Amino acid sequence: MTQSARLVFISHSGADTWVAKQIAREVSACGATPFLDEADIEIGVDFEEQIQEVLSKADELVVLLTPWALERPYVWAEIGAAWGRGIPIVALLLGITPGELQTRAGIPVFLKRRNLVELNKIEEYLRELRGRSGSPAE
Repeated sequence: MTQSARLVFISHSGADTWVAKQIAREVSACGATPFLDEADIEIGVDFEEQIQEVLSKADELVVLLTPWALERPYVWAEIGAAWGRGIPIVALLLGITPGELQTRAGIPVFLKRRNLVELNKIEEYLRELRGRSGSPAE
């Protein structure tokens, strides 16, 4: 994994891998470096150690929140690590609305207070990311 000016950790459930790969492609097109476990962790490497190492360097976390992701402990661990570091957390929603997430039991208040972006409205996030990455606007 080569590092550019801005490292974006993409958190997702295994069931959402295809969508996460599309998000990673768009993040890269914005001039940032996406980290996606399937693409960036080599076979045989300690998975948890690599995740912790990259999260300790990431500039922001994009989390793809789907009904499946809400049930995955790694997704919650990655959100918690990003929150603990104080880096931006961008929640992209697919299959769940902001209202459903905000009224769902067990969702931490710090996540409910974030800008929750429906995946179909990802362009606004990508425009802002281009600005943070120093990439020209489209």
